Amino acid sequence: MNEEDLVRRIHRELADSYDEEMELEIEDRNIDELTGEPSKRTEEEKEYRRQYFQELFRLQAELVKLQDWVVASRHKVVILFEGRDAAGKGGVIKRITQRLNPRVCRVVALPAPNDRERTQWYFQRYATHLPAAGEIVLFDRSWYNRAGVERVMGFCSDDEYEEFFRTTPEFERMLVRSGIQVIKYWFSITDEEQHMRFLSRIHDPLKQWKLSPMDLESRRRWEEYTKAKEVMLSRTHIAEAPWWVVQAVDKKRARLNCIHHLLGQMPYAEITHPPITLPHREYHEDYVRNEISQEIMVPQVY
Repeated sequence: MNEEDLVRRIHRELADSYDEEMELEIEDRNIDELTGEPSKRTEEEKEYRRQYFQELFRLQAELVKLQDWVVASRHKVVILFEGRDAAGKGGVIKRITQRLNPRVCRVVALPAPNDRERTQWYFQRYATHLPAAGEIVLFDRSWYNRAGVERVMGFCSDDEYEEFFRTTPEFERMLVRSGIQVIKYWFSITDEEQHMRFLSRIHDPLKQWKLSPMDLESRRRWEEYTKAKEVMLSRTHIAEAPWWVVQAVDKKRARLNCIHHLLGQMPYAEITHPPITLPHREYHEDYVRNEISQEIMVPQVY
């Protein structure tokens, strides 16, 4: 890839990242009109984006139906999202939860364990976030940290690593036997694609915070992460909770493919709701609305 192509890719990546923040607002409008910037997209790119948003909104409508079914059937679902740094896990999680009720569908993204948690049973801090009836829990990284970052960075011993592989299949089978459906996704990107996404984050002041020292070190240890991922998939791919690999080089396609696949993992059906009737507002002659003090009003700058 020459320098001109690389710069074009980075600009496209930055534009896509801003698209993500405006998806709820754009509807059928042209994003270039909203930003006031002249369009640099080809007609083919514009058509691609139009089809993407059209299909995304259709799939999100199905996710709402899935949510209603989960509540009505009292189903319990755990969805794990794993992959390299900048693989797009957060992007698809955001699209899944974007229009759902956070009381039904919630995201768990745990920080590094503290001193107390490091002395607990390894799965203990994850178990506290498991779903009750009628809930969907999405783990943005999960107990598989031990098979990935902890293994590569030397944060666990060889014995702890082996114990993880002895325990994990049984732990997940136990979850399934208890009535929790476990769905596991690995987001796969190429070496070149991760390199480009890291560069785009470096050049994007709104996303530089996403690049931690650990992320940069993971970039250097690409091959070690590859080996760890291959071992993880082979030793924890079980019938009760199989791994599903999402090709994630194209982020938009990855989101659509993952959501489409997720919808196919549950036998959901549309739940009929009683019609909603807005009640008449009551009026009382003795009611007088008090004026709000200007001292506490937010200035109308816009």
